[in-house]
Amino acid sequence: MMREQRVLLEHLRAERSHVLASAAGLSEADMTRVVAPSGWSFAQLLNHLVYDVEIFWGGAIVGGDDEAIARIRDGWKTPVISGAESVEQYERWTSRVDSVLTRADLDAPPSWWPSEEVFPFPPFADARHCVFRLLVETATHAGHLDMAREAIDGHQYLVVN
Repeated sequence: MMREQRVLLEHLRAERSHVLASAAGLSEADMTRVVAPSGWSFAQLLNHLVYDVEIFWGGAIVGGDDEAIARIRDGWKTPVISGAESVEQYERWTSRVDSVLTRADLDAPPSWWPSEEVFPFPPFADARHCVFRLLVETATHAGHLDMAREAIDGHQYLVVN
């Protein structure tokens, strides 16, 4: 694995850990209650990260994984079963996508791209752009979870590095 790839994956793993740390210790009620004016809960945001980020960008687009492609759906509209299941599903898919990304050729074109009806944007030039998108989405939503967590119980996630 190239140095650039290692660095990208280290940052992605750190942001994924940040997401999980934000949810750690919350009750089922706190995981599933609405925490934003737009109506999302911690568990719903985890669904978004699973379906719209990990499965879509990592499993389907970079990996070309048939199961990931079959599971593509709008994570915001996917019903939440439970907060605990949302966390388990996030951990399962991040681990699976991590193994895809460690083998990915960042210079290669995406392994798969959805039809224009599903995703009306032109394909990215290479897998690198997809990994960056995955990283940006994860980091952005980790910050959203920080704000929601602070509103719930005052807990603050401090980033030093």
